[in-house]
Order: sequence, then structure tokens, then C-alpha cells
Amino acid sequence: SGEAAALSMQAYTGLSDSVRARTDDRQVGQKIWSVVLDDKSTLAEPGLRECAPDQPLAIVLDVDETTVLNLGFESDAAKGNAYSPQRWDAWERSGGADVAPVPGVVAALNDARAKGVTVIFNTNRSSANAAATAQMLDAAGLGPAVPGETLFTKGEGVHGKDGRRDVIAKHYCVIAMAGDQLGDFTDLFDDSSLSVAQRRAAVTSEAFAPLWGHGWFILPNPVYGTALKGGADDVFPADKRWSPPLAPTGGAQP
Repeated sequence: SGEAAALSMQAYTGLSDSVRARTDDRQVGQKIWSVVLDDKSTLAEPGLRECAPDQPLAIVLDVDETTVLNLGFESDAAKGNAYSPQRWDAWERSGGADVAPVPGVVAALNDARAKGVTVIFNTNRSSANAAATAQMLDAAGLGPAVPGETLFTKGEGVHGKDGRRDVIAKHYCVIAMAGDQLGDFTDLFDDSSLSVAQRRAAVTSEAFAPLWGHGWFILPNPVYGTALKGGADDVFPADKRWSPPLAPTGGAQP
């Protein structure tokens, strides 16, 4: 929709503003903090990493529905073909020519690179298909993406992205991250023991609220993912429900 495109452009405008502010801070010698949480973080007490003065700056982005819209795959799904790992693997291996950049992303990445900031992609696409994913990103005008350097992919049996984020943060000062799901920022949000309400409360807590729009930038994904989870009881708490009053019945007629 036009609204979804506007939201994406809004997120990437914010990311560019944040990158500009942090690069200006670095130029005048101010202390900079990475937006990748440290390994001691909890939902109650998230901690950021202090960047070394000589660490190169970087931004880290998810791929699917964050930097590219998988229009070809979704058009096939719209025919009634349900998602399956096999179909998705075939899509990854295809090199994904039938994609489009998310609105706003090309300008944001070009702006970051012009300021000397490295662009890194951290995706749960398979490591076996890393070369095809790099080809897709380059063809979409979002590269360069080099597997193992500026493109980090999911190894066999590996869940979550914190391990890859940790590797990236040891080499770079990460000044912004973008994603369409909470796991694109920290695996803490993907704890399977959290209810929908607890997850929502964590995201909006005083501990995390300052990060949204200030280093962390989330985009809409109306197609799939954890944003679509939750039943009626999760969406509509018992103390926040309404029904129209019943029309009066019986009594004298005028």
C-alpha cells in the first residue's frame, strides 16, 4: 500500500539522519556507542557496547522485507501455494531477480556509504545460498554484498542472529540497525517462553524505548513473521473491550 511505502521511507529517512548524527559525532571526537547489545544484556537490563575510537562505522540490515520486497515469491504464494522450506530454498537459489528495493533503502545505503560507513547485511537466508543472495542484492542496486564480509547468512541448525551480530560488533562500531522483525535487533525478544503481551511490554519498556528511532529502525511486514502472531485475547485485553448498548425493547409506544 501507499501507507506501507511511506512507513518504509520514514524509517530510512530516520536511519539516514541517525547515521549523519553519529558520523558527525565521530568527526569531532565524541564517544560513540554501538547499538548492538552486549552479551550480558537481559530484557530488564539491556546494555550497549562502547566503540573504540578506531573502529570503522557500520550499519546492519536484514534482507527480506527490510531491504528487498520478495515480489516474485509472494506473487506465487498469492496463487494459493503455501510456504514450504523447499519453495523458499528454490527462491533463494534463483538469485531473486523478481524483487524490488524497499522504498527509501537505496538512497539510505548510498548516503551511508558516501559517509564512509560500511553496509552489512545479516540475514536468515541459508549460507549454502550466500552467493545467490549476494547476486540478488547486487542486481537490486543494494550491493556490494560479500559473503563473510558484508553479508552474513544462517548456518545449518543455527537459530537467531546474535552470534553474527557479535562477530560484526567486534570489528565494527554499529551505529544503526534495520529490520522487519524484533529478532533483527536482539534474540532476547524471541524467547519462546514470552507471551505476546510480555513481548509487547518488553519492546515498549523504559529499557528499550530510547532505541526505537535512535539506532534501531523497524519496517512494516504485513505478509509474514512474528508481527502477525497473537489471538484475540492478546490483541484485545479483557479490560479493553466494548459492545454497543442493546436497543431498548418493550414499553409504551409513542
